[in-house]
Amino acid sequence: MDEDKAAAQRQLTDYASRLKVCGHPLRLMLLCHIARQGGPCVSELWECLGQPQPVVSQHLAVLKEKGIVTSEVRGNRRIYSIVDPFVKRIVASLAEAVELPEPAGTSRSARSG
Repeated sequence: MDEDKAAAQRQLTDYASRLKVCGHPLRLMLLCHIARQGGPCVSELWECLGQPQPVVSQHLAVLKEKGIVTSEVRGNRRIYSIVDPFVKRIVASLAEAVELPEPAGTSRSARSG
């Protein structure tokens, strides 16, 4: 029984660590945009957030370092996606519940059609 308790404690500690990294408001908004947009590049993310590119890149680097997101180069674009299944499930719920700002020059009807 003590082994089960220790395993549960380790798992909860791991979850808490990942939640702490994602808990920064800008990182959480980045994750919601990544989940909703399905592979945005960094320029799309900083446009949505109204933040300078270096700020967004720094937060993405933290998320990448912790294994929460990954990036892939396609042409001259770096595309981001969430790879941590635990974080992906939480962020998917949040992205559905929160109204996120659209990138400049984009409307929801134009994007979905």
